[in-house]
Amino acid sequence: MSKGVLTVVSGFSGAGKGTVMKRLLEKYENYALSISVTTRKPREGERDGIEYFFRTREEVEAMIQEDQLLEHAEYVGNYYGTPRFYVEDMLSQGKNVILEIEIQGAMKIKEKIPEAVLVFVTPPTIEELHSRLIGRGTETADVIASRLRRAAEESEGMNNYDYILINDQVEDCVDQLHQIILSERCRAQRNEELINTIQEEARIFMKGDK
Repeated sequence: MSKGVLTVVSGFSGAGKGTVMKRLLEKYENYALSISVTTRKPREGERDGIEYFFRTREEVEAMIQEDQLLEHAEYVGNYYGTPRFYVEDMLSQGKNVILEIEIQGAMKIKEKIPEAVLVFVTPPTIEELHSRLIGRGTETADVIASRLRRAAEESEGMNNYDYILINDQVEDCVDQLHQIILSERCRAQRNEELINTIQEEARIFMKGDK
């Protein structure tokens, strides 16, 4: 069984990356969504190991010191991070792990796991992004303007990604993401064990054929 592919998905707020990832997991098998570690208290109905791995501040700081988090950040007084143990366990089981994270976190992941695949999801145009944010009907004009300014800043980092996916039609975007991951699994450097086995079998065969 070949090792799974870690895919980091980023994108502008309003680009629909959450919808794409949810549909990917519904439509295709062999995927796992990364679960974050957090120091915040569980909300009603949340379960440890399902929505989050709930840990104390001391536990998370120990994980940081021991390099057990692939990336982490502190937000509103709580730590959030990507646990190495969960990601590596899922990958070793052959699962393709999907991680939704912003650009800075994606770059940290790439530093620690160079073979991680970085995918940036964007609408066709900024005008379309503006329309989608307005269409939500949940945010003020000031918040929308702030999100667009943030998108302008984030666009400067798009060149650091391996793939750019245009989310015009959700189903098309989901299928393209799936095909990218399947292609990545076929890369020679991801199949060294298989290559070595075939090469060794070929050498044995050639010796016996003489």
